[in-house]
Amino acid sequence: MKLAEYLQYDALGLAELVAKKDVQASELLDIALQRAEQTNPQLNAIIIPMHEHARQRTQTKLTGPFAGVPFLVKDLFQQYAGYPTSFGCQGLKRAHHLAEQNAEIVNRWENSGIVTFGRTNTPEFGIKGITEPDAWGACKNPWNLKHNSGGSSGGSASAVAAGIVPIAGASDGGGSIRIPASYCGLFGLKPSRGRTPWGPQLSEAMHGAAMQHILSKSVRDSAAMLDATHGADGHSLFKIEAPERSYLDAIQQAPKKLRIAYSTHSPIGTAVSQDAINAIQKTVQLLESLGHEVVEDRPAIDGMQLAKDFITTWFSQFAYLIAEIQTRLPNHSDNFELDSLALAAFGAKTTSVDYIRNLNNWGVYVAQMNQFFERYDLYLIPATASVAPKNGEVKTPAWQKPILKTLLHAGKAHWLAQGKLVDRIVKENLKWVPFTQLANITGLPAMSVPLYWNKDNLPLGSQFIAPFAREDVLLQLAAQLETAQPWWHQYAKIRI
Repeated sequence: MKLAEYLQYDALGLAELVAKKDVQASELLDIALQRAEQTNPQLNAIIIPMHEHARQRTQTKLTGPFAGVPFLVKDLFQQYAGYPTSFGCQGLKRAHHLAEQNAEIVNRWENSGIVTFGRTNTPEFGIKGITEPDAWGACKNPWNLKHNSGGSSGGSASAVAAGIVPIAGASDGGGSIRIPASYCGLFGLKPSRGRTPWGPQLSEAMHGAAMQHILSKSVRDSAAMLDATHGADGHSLFKIEAPERSYLDAIQQAPKKLRIAYSTHSPIGTAVSQDAINAIQKTVQLLESLGHEVVEDRPAIDGMQLAKDFITTWFSQFAYLIAEIQTRLPNHSDNFELDSLALAAFGAKTTSVDYIRNLNNWGVYVAQMNQFFERYDLYLIPATASVAPKNGEVKTPAWQKPILKTLLHAGKAHWLAQGKLVDRIVKENLKWVPFTQLANITGLPAMSVPLYWNKDNLPLGSQFIAPFAREDVLLQLAAQLETAQPWWHQYAKIRI
C-alpha cells in the first residue's frame, strides 16, 4: 500500500483490508510512521514515541473492529504503563514521569485492535483551548501552519487531519474534543456523562463533565469506537444505561424528522465571527433541505453565570491537581506555567460553600436544558467563535503577567478573581470558545461536524447538543449530513 491509498481509508476501512489480508498491520504502521516522519516536524503533533510497543503489537494476533489500525493517544489521562506521561507539564517531562498502569480507556482501545505508536501534544493539564505548552511547544494546524490546532486534544486533531492516523484518542472537559475538531475540520463527539470510563486513576473527571473518546474523519469510526468503549468500569461513580442497539447499527438508519433550535449568540456576550455565523446559517439551510424543522431559539440559561460556575469548578479542581503533582516533583521554579499557577491560586481560594453553590447551579442548568428539549430534539450552535487562531494569538493579556507574577510571589494571586475582574477573566479565558462548556456542565452529548470552510480554507464546526444519552440521534444526524455534504474531499487540500 502507498501513502496516497492509505489516506483514502477511514479506520474501519483499513481494518477491513487487514481482515481480508490485503494488507498487514505492520505495513499500515510503516505508512503511518512514514507520514509522521514527513509531517510531524512541521506539526509538532506527536511528542512521545511508542514505536517499540507498536512493533510488538503488530506481531501479535489482533482482534476487534479496528484490528491493525495505527493509533495515537493524548498525553493526558490516557496512560500506558511504563511509558512517559507528561500531561503537557515541564516538571513531569523533566522528571521522566512513567505511568504505573494503563488507563481503562486505553485497555478498551487496545481490545478494539488498534496499534498505538505515540502520544500527542496537549496544553499543560489540558487547561486551554489551544495547544502551546511550554514543555513541548505549539501544535500547528495542518490547514495552515501559522494557525493552532486547538486544544486540549490538539495533537490528536492535527495528526488525524494530516493523515498520520485515521483516528486518535481525545478527551473533552470544556470542549477539548469539539474545539480541535472545529479548528481542524474533523468529526468530534463528546459522549454523555458516564458513557466512557476514567478508571483506575479516577472515578470521574470534573464531576463527569469531562469525557474520553476519539477524533475521526468519518462518523462511522466514531460510532464503532463508542461501541467498543462505552460503559462504566469498577471505579465509576455513575452508571449509564447501555444503548438499545449498537451505534454503528443506528447510523444505518436516517434520523426521523427533527425539530432543531439554533443560535449564534455568544452566551457570555463576546464577539462571534462572521465565519461562525456563516457556518450555522449554511448548516440550517442543509438541515432544512433534508426535511428537518429548524427554529431560531436558545435555552433560558444565564450564560455568564454558567461560565463562572464552569470556571469555579475548573480552577478548583485544577488547584487540587497541581497540589498533588507538586508532591511528586523536585522544587523547580519552572515546573508549571505561569497561567497554571495563577489558575490554581484562584481555585485554591474557593470556599466550600461557594463550591457547593456552584454544583447546585449545575443541576439548575440540567433542568433548564431538559425543559428546552421538551420542545426541541437538538440544539445547534457554533463549535467555536471563529476559525483557528494563529499560534501565539491566544495568550495571557500583557497587563496581567507582571501583576500575576507579583501576586503569586506574595501569595495573593486570588485577588485578581474578585469583583468585576471575575467577568473579565471569564471572558478572556472563554471568548474564543464560549459555546462548548454548556454540554460539559449538563453532561449532555455533543458533537462538532465539519460542514464549513472559509475563503482561506480554514474549517469551523457546527455543534449539536442532544438530550442525555442520545448519542444515537447525534450520530444518525451526523451520518446523514456526511452523506448529504461529504467532507472527505477537503482533506486532499492539505499540503504538508
